[in-house]
Amino acid sequence: GDAEHLLLVTMHHIVSDGWSMSVLVRELTALYAAFHAGQVPTLAPLPVQYADFSVWQQEWLQGETLETQLAYWKEKLAGAPSALDLPTDRPRPPVQSHRGATVDVRIPPEVSQALKALAQREGATPFMLLLAAWQLLLSRYSGQDGISVGSPIAGRTQAETEGLIGFFINTLVLRARMEPRATFRELLAQVRGTTLAAYEHQHVPFEKLVETLQPVRDLSRSALFQAM
Repeated sequence: GDAEHLLLVTMHHIVSDGWSMSVLVRELTALYAAFHAGQVPTLAPLPVQYADFSVWQQEWLQGETLETQLAYWKEKLAGAPSALDLPTDRPRPPVQSHRGATVDVRIPPEVSQALKALAQREGATPFMLLLAAWQLLLSRYSGQDGISVGSPIAGRTQAETEGLIGFFINTLVLRARMEPRATFRELLAQVRGTTLAAYEHQHVPFEKLVETLQPVRDLSRSALFQAM
């Protein structure tokens, strides 16, 4: 129309992640505001480009550094179950598909506040608390005492990367061991320690981890974890 327009932008996931979307929108907004005001747009110059990050990662993540990072994951995931055996109402298809549905879960404010207070008392984040509860629930349903859950991480550990559009995200495998006599607070402490250690060893690309650990492959399941 004369006064209203719609801009449609398509950007492939191979060159962008969720963080990149906010960068794109922020810069487009700044450029449009300058255009609308008849001003010359000014964006802060980027200190590095994605190619610089890629070169740095390839040069840094090798030799002793790579071995140290991989050693942590080898030890942490040694003996982990290859599959999460949840009871299902339908037979598993021979090849994994993405057919399914989503269910929104809304936590009442008073419960949310109580959870945050508990996390704070235990020196954990709400994410760690909910992860511990999620892993405990999966353990109850599956009857397994070892539960691995995948979790995305932004991967922007250098300040110079915060203004870049690119694919920095990585996937971490967070494993919890259920002890029959442990309290939930003890489980939360374990999950807290596991999560912090995983952040310290977040630089190994997930595909490199799969290549190194060589888990039993099954076309009906994703490797290393099936819950995220």
